Amino acid sequence: MSMGRTLAGKILARAAGRTAVEEGELVTCRVDLVMLHDSGGPRRVAPILERLGVRPWDPSRIVLVSDHYAPAVDAESARILDLTRRWGREHGVARHYDMVGICHIVLAEHGHVRPGMFVVGGDSHTPTAGAFGAFAMGVGASEMAAVLATGEIWLEVPQTLRIVLDGVPGRAVVAKDVMLALCRRLGLGGADYRVVEYAGPGLAAFDLDERLTLANMAAELGGITGLIEPDARTAAFLGALGMELAPEELARWRSDPDAPLASELRLDLAELAPQVAAPHSPAEAAPVEEVEPAPIDQAYLGACTGAKLADLRMAARVLRGRRVAERTRLLVAPASARVWREATVDGTLATLVEAGAILLPSGCGACAGYGAGLLAEGETCIASTARNFKGRMGAASARVYLASPYTVAASAIAGRICDPRPLLAEPVGSVAEEVRGG
Repeated sequence: MSMGRTLAGKILARAAGRTAVEEGELVTCRVDLVMLHDSGGPRRVAPILERLGVRPWDPSRIVLVSDHYAPAVDAESARILDLTRRWGREHGVARHYDMVGICHIVLAEHGHVRPGMFVVGGDSHTPTAGAFGAFAMGVGASEMAAVLATGEIWLEVPQTLRIVLDGVPGRAVVAKDVMLALCRRLGLGGADYRVVEYAGPGLAAFDLDERLTLANMAAELGGITGLIEPDARTAAFLGALGMELAPEELARWRSDPDAPLASELRLDLAELAPQVAAPHSPAEAAPVEEVEPAPIDQAYLGACTGAKLADLRMAARVLRGRRVAERTRLLVAPASARVWREATVDGTLATLVEAGAILLPSGCGACAGYGAGLLAEGETCIASTARNFKGRMGAASARVYLASPYTVAASAIAGRICDPRPLLAEPVGSVAEEVRGG
C-alpha cells in the first residue's frame, strides 16, 4: 500500500518534474520565482555572475525589492540603492519595488505567490510566502547566484513537522504569541531543516496577515520553510488581487491524511497567554505575567512580523484614547505603502499618532539594524520584530524584548513590559472579528 504525500513533497515533486519524491532524496528543482532585495541581492550576486560571465536566466521570474537600506540614511546606503536600481534596469527586471515596503509583504500584497509554487529568496524569512501554500526557502549569495544563472537549485527533500493548532485564542493572543511559545518549546533550531506545517482547527482564527507571521517565524525554529494549506481565506485574499483559485487547485495542494511526518506537536490556543521573549533570543519566551515588568526606553512596531495592517490595528485597539508614557518613545514603521494607505483611510495611523507614536518610513529599518530607530548603549526596547539577538537593533549592550503588537502597545503606554489584556475592554469576539477579519 502506497504512503500518502506531504504538501511539501507534492510541491517539490512538481518542481522537480517528478510524480513523487522521497524524504532524504536529493532533487533538482526548477524555480518559479526568485526574490532579491537590496541588502543580499545585486551587491552580493552581481560580482559572482560577472565572474561566471552569465546573466539572469529569466528576468520575468525575478522580483527585486529595495527595503533594507531604503530610504538612504548615508552615502553608503545611497550607493547600494543606486547599484540595485541600475542592476535591475540593466537586466530587464520589470518587477522592481523600490521603497514601497518590506520584501515579504510586497510579494504577498502584489500577488506574486500562489499555492504550489517553488520560491527561492535571498533572505532567511522567505518562508513567509508559505502562508499561501508555496514552498519558499531562503538561500545565501552563492546559491542565489547559481539559481539566477540556471533557474534551478538542488536540495534534500525535507521531513515535515506538523504543528496542530487547537482551540480558540483568548484576548490579545495572536500569531506572534503562538510563535514565541513554539520558540520556547522547541528552541531555536528545534525544527532544523524540516518543513514546519501548520494545521488544525485553530487556524480558522488567523487571517492571511496572521498566517504570514506563522510562516515567517518557521525560520526561528530552524525550518527550511513554513507551510499552510490554502483554503477559503487564501482564495479570498488572492481573489481580491484578481487571482482566482479553482476548487481543484485548493484541493490539490494539501497533505494526504496518511502522509509521513517527522513528528506532530499540538498547541491549545485557549491555554495560551500573551508571550514576551526576553533578551537575547526568541526562545527566551514566557507568558507576560511571568516576565519582569522592566522599564523600557523604546517600543517598536515594525518588520515583516509586526507592522502589517492587522498588526497596526491591534496596536490602535490598545492605544485609542491613551498616551505613550513619558520618557518612552513609540516608533511605528508600517510594513508597506499599501499598509500606510489603508491604515490612513481607516484612521489607524491617526489613532497611533494621537497616542504619541512617531511614524517611520516603510522598510526593514531598525529590525535589521538599518536606518532610524537604533538603540543606544544600555537602552531597553520591546519590539514586534522576529529576532532580538544581541546588537541586532543597535548597541551591543541594548536589551530587546519581543512581543505581539498588542503587548508592545500596552508596554508603550505603561513605560514598562505590560500585559495588554486589562487594556482591552471589548469582548473577545469583537476584537477577533476586527483584527482577524472574521
